[in-house]
Amino acid sequence: MPTPANPQKFAVDVHPSRIDGMGAFAAEAIPAYKKIGEIRGEPISVREARRRAKHQQRIMIVEISDKRAIDASASQDPMRYTNHSCSPNTVLRIQRGRVEFYALRNIASGEELTANYGETHHEGKLECRCGAPNCAGRI
Repeated sequence: MPTPANPQKFAVDVHPSRIDGMGAFAAEAIPAYKKIGEIRGEPISVREARRRAKHQQRIMIVEISDKRAIDASASQDPMRYTNHSCSPNTVLRIQRGRVEFYALRNIASGEELTANYGETHHEGKLECRCGAPNCAGRI
């Protein structure tokens, strides 16, 4: 079986984050509106995703439809470390069952990549630590 193509379009490093745990950081300048990369993982049902997410602080699961989800917990893709921010520099889009990240603006090398995850499996019970001036306080 051939090795799947690398989904990364720009170099991304993983380092400790001031927001939470590990974070994804641009290893090169990324122009606005360009695809940065994606996360791959185990395809599971939404029901299984919600079961796995219960009582976990760090969740790497994305629901891609009302029936399917991707659990990226074992993924090697660096974008899985993209932390939440209420003032993000990327946007997560579901395209043909893929979880892709695009730059919302020019992103400098060394800048942490963040996305606003909106509704999450945390159901508003987890304190947000993004530090943005417009921080909602919970995710």
